[in-house]
Amino acid sequence: MSSLISTFSHHLDFSQPEIEAILSTPLNEVLNSPALKQELDSLDINLLRETLPTAGAVLATHLPPFYNWLKNELGVKRVPDSPDHTTKWVIGFLNNQESINHLVELHRPVPHAALEMAVPRLVGLFDGVEDIKVCQEWKKAVAALCLVLVVDAREQEKLAKIG
Repeated sequence: MSSLISTFSHHLDFSQPEIEAILSTPLNEVLNSPALKQELDSLDINLLRETLPTAGAVLATHLPPFYNWLKNELGVKRVPDSPDHTTKWVIGFLNNQESINHLVELHRPVPHAALEMAVPRLVGLFDGVEDIKVCQEWKKAVAALCLVLVVDAREQEKLAKIG
């Protein structure tokens, strides 16, 4: 089993077969699915909002090396030059100012394989958070958003092969 599937099944309330099924489902069906809605609704938004400073510090510390890895090891061309946009986007999403569709559009240029390789590492950025509940909630939030990105990347890959 891939580390991508295990990351999703470990942090989200889906079994490995459910994750595999979700990853082969068209994006619009996933976005409109009761299962994804339930997963997003189960996030403790208040806890995430309260701990944004913690998440911001984690991202500020760990995103620059992560971005270097994306650029230098995975060959991703468009990599942010600072963690600020990611932190702002997460805050905007938690405050209902940013949409998942916008997140998907922003990540479409990222090659499918690089995106899938990056998810376990991105979720793992929160490993050092001492408060277990905060650590788990941020990993769950990041995993849920990444699940949508991977669904879209796989769909775009299929469309590119057809077209």
